Amino acid sequence: MNYEIKGGTLPYLVVKLEAGERVSCEAGAMSWMDPNITMETEGGGVGKVVGRLFTGENLFLNHYTAQSAGEIAFATTFPGTILAVRVTPEKPIVIQKGAFLATVGNVDSKVFFQKKIGVGFFGGEGFIMTQLFGDGVAFIEIDGATEEFELAAGQQKIVDTGYLAMMDGTCSIDIVTVKGVKNVLLGGEGLFNTVITGPGRVVLQTMPKAKVITEIRTVAPASSAN
Repeated sequence: MNYEIKGGTLPYLVVKLEAGERVSCEAGAMSWMDPNITMETEGGGVGKVVGRLFTGENLFLNHYTAQSAGEIAFATTFPGTILAVRVTPEKPIVIQKGAFLATVGNVDSKVFFQKKIGVGFFGGEGFIMTQLFGDGVAFIEIDGATEEFELAAGQQKIVDTGYLAMMDGTCSIDIVTVKGVKNVLLGGEGLFNTVITGPGRVVLQTMPKAKVITEIRTVAPASSAN
């Protein structure tokens, strides 16, 4: 299997498969492919379906298998970046809701909850994430550009909720409230931040989709009633 990421800030992924190789994605994520590639749709058990509902992913997965050498492409749903990340049994990764684009190999997913569930229900985008585990390559959608950090054991990074795109499974995260009434009311940063604790790699994104949508709503003219 070979792949190429093209398109700049409007990226798309082209995967070149040899006979018998397979790539998996959410239902509806395929953009184009050669006719010698066949598709099989999988729903999975109740647990997997419920997990995908929690994480904002599609309820079904499509598996594309090459009968002979061919290529298949997947485009992102938002301007940004595509990352190719190696997943191993010893090194799972955790990604934001909606970041899953495609996988090659034996990669599975499950719901990942932050530690402080009570606070997490009010923490917005950062509360429920997806853990990818197994053995293969995962292709991840990032909103905007990326900034990466390698945290040592016990080292922390405080992130505005929604900016965390991906981290190694060795990292842990908590949602904490912003301290001080003045800071909450006048600081413009909201009520919560995400604290990431190492060791492991952390990937942040510069343009979270939810924040962009909020900004567009503040400047878009209100629709007039009919």
